[in-house]
Amino acid sequence: MKAVILEEHGSTDSLLVKDIPDPICSKDQIIVKIKACSINHLDIFVRKGMPNHPIHLPIIPGGDGAGEVIEVGNDVSKDLLGKNVLIDPNIQLESGRIGIIGEDANGVLCEKIALSPSRIIELDDTVDLFKAACLPIAYGAAWRMLNTRGKIQAGEQVLILGASGGVGNAAIQIAKLNNCFIIAATSSKDNESKLYELGADIVINYTEEPDFHKIVRSITGDGVDIAINFTGGDSWVRSLKCMKPNGRILTCGATAGFNPKTDIRYIWRKELKIIGSNSWTREDIVSLVAELKKGTINPIIHEIIPFNEISKAHKIIESRNFFGKLVISI
Repeated sequence: MKAVILEEHGSTDSLLVKDIPDPICSKDQIIVKIKACSINHLDIFVRKGMPNHPIHLPIIPGGDGAGEVIEVGNDVSKDLLGKNVLIDPNIQLESGRIGIIGEDANGVLCEKIALSPSRIIELDDTVDLFKAACLPIAYGAAWRMLNTRGKIQAGEQVLILGASGGVGNAAIQIAKLNNCFIIAATSSKDNESKLYELGADIVINYTEEPDFHKIVRSITGDGVDIAINFTGGDSWVRSLKCMKPNGRILTCGATAGFNPKTDIRYIWRKELKIIGSNSWTREDIVSLVAELKKGTINPIIHEIIPFNEISKAHKIIESRNFFGKLVISI
């Protein structure tokens, strides 16, 4: 079968499409033919290498995948044959911590993968596989961050930074489900109208308004209840300035830099809560699939890209010139 292989960290040239042996289905496993794989900023970190998180190379990257069960082991129900499924990327590592395929073990940027049936969520024929493949990492992270960790409430004012990407798109839709007032921030003029269409009440372009905290405070009076900042970098202190007393800052990543300058005066003076969120649960993905079927969650796909053009997807994400998700067709 064909697979994307990362043999060394580096540029997009390090993503190699190679022929490798097909996976072997053990008695308690299934084989899934991958049809769609969405790309996340995590895939950029894996390709380049992450400080204090060694990636064991070579590795097949890619965490988000959907496809069809084409083979089952002797101890697995044959009822799964022919079923469309979504893969939960979370795995239990030998150390006991939770890892992710495509980062801590071989992922889904390949034609076939062997899995335990406990790792899949069955999909009916009404579910679009390309949209389903967008859900686990980006939408799962947003679902847990807002609902489980952030405990957002109806009527709260929510600021979402990095709103144009997958997690940002998901956060807007989840906040809308909870009847919040949404201020979406983007660096792209082209994406402003799209954010309104997605459900934002106010859109701020922080390229044109680098002191966006002043705009936020002029809109809200004393600041927002919740700021969602998974970008880090130089937006961090400005996020602190956007908050009302007792506000909550939610974070699940650092796509623009994990070691930002900070100003802890805002934290103690306003008695702010900074709440980290990591990963998702299987139940989160099941909930998202249910919302996808109802049409209340609708992943926006920027572009579907052929398997042998994986480097193109990475380049688009690094350019930040996109809206929604990049999905690989396999």
